[in-house]
Amino acid sequence: MLRTILILFSMLAYSALSAAQANSLNQSESSQFSQILPLASQSLMLDVSKVSEQKLIAVGERGHILTSTDGTNWQQKTVPTISTLTRVFFLNEDLGWAVGHDSVILKTEDGGESWAVQMYEPDLERPLFDVLFTSPKQGVAVGAYGRFLRTQDGGATWTEEFHDELLIEDDQLYLQELKEEDEELYLDEIRSILPHFNRIKVVGEQWYLIGELGFMAKSDNRGRHWQLLDEIYQGSFFDINVTSQQRLIVAGLRGNLFTSEDMGEDWQQIPLNTKALLNAVILAPNDTVYVLANSGVMLTSKDQGKTFNKSTQPDGKAIIAGVWFNDQLILATEVGLKAVQGQ
Repeated sequence: MLRTILILFSMLAYSALSAAQANSLNQSESSQFSQILPLASQSLMLDVSKVSEQKLIAVGERGHILTSTDGTNWQQKTVPTISTLTRVFFLNEDLGWAVGHDSVILKTEDGGESWAVQMYEPDLERPLFDVLFTSPKQGVAVGAYGRFLRTQDGGATWTEEFHDELLIEDDQLYLQELKEEDEELYLDEIRSILPHFNRIKVVGEQWYLIGELGFMAKSDNRGRHWQLLDEIYQGSFFDINVTSQQRLIVAGLRGNLFTSEDMGEDWQQIPLNTKALLNAVILAPNDTVYVLANSGVMLTSKDQGKTFNKSTQPDGKAIIAGVWFNDQLILATEVGLKAVQGQ
């Protein structure tokens, strides 16, 4: 199974699954440091986050982590990994985590100036695509083939959870029978039966989880148990967000964009003038909604996501993530970081 993930290169087929465990690092493998490069800000960047009103942090290929105070000038940090980083999350101005390929998880306690490795499991060949913390101690990370990790101690240890309620009924019955007949084959089968989890989002008291093959689910108990939502299309979803009026927006392949006004029970497809892969849904303080896509496509809505206008960046490069900062959009793209004026 092959997945398109917000970037222009293919992912490997992931086949291994570890048992629930506290993480123990192989220090000889996890002690490689990213190379400081003068053009790091022009390399493949996969996420950018606002740490405070005065600071941004971006992550990308080869373990690159960069900071900026203006969205234009970037400083690369020394990072103890060369694994591609896919997502960064900050709980406050000091405390943050980044995740990525090789199941790497990094933590910072000084606003991204220095980082420590919490997990590194390259043999699994299962990247992580998102990370979320609700307190300094409690957090989750999600990724390829249903990988779902939880920590209760700020990331010092991580436990893997297998949520079989996210399977269709036939697959649940199949696994139940297999577990009774062949425990080893059962453990092997759960390594690939769930879809990739691409994004996890907290909306009020609800958690939402989205991924490939039209997968969507929600939870009202912090991800301990999930309700599988009805399939509305068969392609992958890459981002989900909510407007100030509690209107959910979910974005996927080939210009597929859907909205819901009842917390995900019913969805309406929004017609768009593009077939580009939609990577991210960004909200500005003035309630403008931006959808960022491949081929330099940017979609803008002034009515809570009901209608969108299309524009295209001159370079035509994939826009993978973005954040609103100092009255402008800061974009993470396949050719680095750039600032554009909002509309």
